[in-house]
Order: sequence, then C-alpha cells, then structure tokens
Amino acid sequence: MTRTTAFTPEQAPAESKQTLDAFTKNLGFTPNMMAAFAQSPIAFNAWAALLGALSKALDVKTRDSIGLAVSEVNGCDYCLAVHSYTAENMARLPADEVLLARKGRANDPKRNAAIQFARRVIETRGKVSDADLDAVRDAGYTDANVMEIVALVALYSLTNFFNNVFDPEKDFPAVAPAGSI
Repeated sequence: MTRTTAFTPEQAPAESKQTLDAFTKNLGFTPNMMAAFAQSPIAFNAWAALLGALSKALDVKTRDSIGLAVSEVNGCDYCLAVHSYTAENMARLPADEVLLARKGRANDPKRNAAIQFARRVIETRGKVSDADLDAVRDAGYTDANVMEIVALVALYSLTNFFNNVFDPEKDFPAVAPAGSI
C-alpha cells in the first residue's frame, strides 16, 4: 500500500514540473515513482540529473543488468518490475538474461564481471576485496568504468530505498519473487 501521494504533473511543485514533464513526454506516461518523488524538487531533480549523467556510462545492457542486480539485493519490487520491463523492451535483453542479472550474473563475460562487481559493492557496502576489484579490471574495465559502476549502484540504491520506503503503486508488470527465480 502506497505511503505517500503521487502527484499528477499538474499538481507537482513548480520546481519539479519541468523535470517531471520531460519524463512524461519521453515515456508517454508519468510513472508513479516519479510522480511521488517530485514532491521534493531537491531530491527529485538531483536524482534526475544523476540519472541523465549516468545514461552515458557503460552500455545500456550493462546499466540495466546492474539495476536488476542491485534491485534484487535491495528487495525493491517496483524497480525490479521497471528494470525487467525496460531491459526486455528497450535494452533488448532476453528474459533469461533478465533473470541472470537478477541473480548477479550475465552470459557475456565482460557484463558478468560488471554485474558481479556491482553486487559485491552493494552487499559489502563498498568494502570490496582486492580480488573483487582485480576481477572487474581484468575483464577490461578501467578505474573510470569502475567508478561509473559504483555510481550506478548508488543511483539504483537511491530509487530502491525511495520505493521501499514509500511503496508507490506499481505501474509496470510485476515480476516473480526472488525465491522463485
């Protein structure tokens, strides 16, 4: 049950309206998470700016796979539904790859290293081992890429925590619980 109000674009604070309207235009509708998040122009616009900047990091399949892995660890049903839908429909990940990503793996060796590293970052709260860092570097990621992975973990954790706290109404198809994958 939702724990906060999801504004319509017309109800959004003036400082959030431009950002919310841009998402609505790009997506063709206003996701409930964004409509709720828009209550705080400071938090919402900061998140949107980080999302925009990180949309240039790595490749879309890797970004969405990291989102799935992090959301699985954080138990965010809303984000799992969003990332599963976008991965299959926009990133063009087949359903089996979506399930693998939720488990922290991928068939592609380089993407697999990124996802495993992202999962280690969230599981260890950033206190990864030298072996974890060596593995992602050995897969071909530069330190700049590793920083992008860490930033993506933080971005996805932010939305996971927001959704876990406020539980906005789901507006994407639900996914199977973790125990059944």
